[in-house]
Amino acid sequence: MENEDQPRLRSVVSFVKRGGRMTVGQQRAWDELWPDLGRTVGELPAGKLDFAAWFGREAPVLVEIGSGMGETTSQLAAAAPELNYVAVEVYDPGLGQLMLRAEKLGVENLRLLHGDAVVLLTEHVEPGSLHGVRLFFPDPWPKKKHHKRRIVSPSFAALVASRLAPGGTFHMATDWENYAEQMLEVCSAEPALKNRYDGWAPRPEWRPVTKFEQRADVEGRVSHDLIFEKR
Repeated sequence: MENEDQPRLRSVVSFVKRGGRMTVGQQRAWDELWPDLGRTVGELPAGKLDFAAWFGREAPVLVEIGSGMGETTSQLAAAAPELNYVAVEVYDPGLGQLMLRAEKLGVENLRLLHGDAVVLLTEHVEPGSLHGVRLFFPDPWPKKKHHKRRIVSPSFAALVASRLAPGGTFHMATDWENYAEQMLEVCSAEPALKNRYDGWAPRPEWRPVTKFEQRADVEGRVSHDLIFEKR
């Protein structure tokens, strides 16, 4: 039986492990670029990950959960060279494609982690250390019976809040109305977080339009952004 005092330690799983067949380019990225750019969450040494040593510099650390195929992540990292940008993803070809995109853009401030973001935050990130966490268009698990698999839950909001530095931001976006409402309700109820806006945040001009947003627009769904900050 799940311990109600430790709900975040359950294995959600908030994602589906997708292997997928990689292209020649993606496989090259894994062979040539991954040794320097990437690590596997499940293989990290016990304790907190030394991001400054990994990046070779001291800089604010931002974690993006679910980088997909990397089309926006690579652009966001390139646009913020002052950040140590960390992308967490479970999809092998997606990480391969992200490395290719970053290579093409000449991005040097990006590192990749393959595995569960909840495990990463819980076991390997120092409390109060993150500049920000981004969660753009997570798996919506649209069927009601699957809503419990959604990553944004009270325990997850508490976990993210505990890892943010004061003033650090938790920025979410989704095109599923009831998930957006769930995100708003859950994060508004977390004492360590406060909404920067009265409800939805205006869509930031700096956030590239994703394929999910384009598809949502075609299908008549409205995308919502939410930006909470650590008190």
